[in-house]
Amino acid sequence: MKLKADPRLFWFFKEGTSLDLNNRPDLEQYVQQVITCGSEKDIRSLLHTVPLAKVKEIFPNIKRFLPPEVRNFWEDFLASY
Repeated sequence: MKLKADPRLFWFFKEGTSLDLNNRPDLEQYVQQVITCGSEKDIRSLLHTVPLAKVKEIFPNIKRFLPPEVRNFWEDFLASY
């Protein structure tokens, strides 16, 4: 699944860049950026786009890049599901 990178969240990408969520590195970057910098609306969209099981699967790979308070929240949240 291709997704156009939202410039609010991916300001460091060239305008019009797309992420291929079937590509593991793109998916990890998308999830990391949304859960770190996204609004509630962005996170809801993420959870409608990417199955929670997939977020749980990739979380160990991205958690070291998250600020501690974000990492702790998501560790607790994902542990409850």
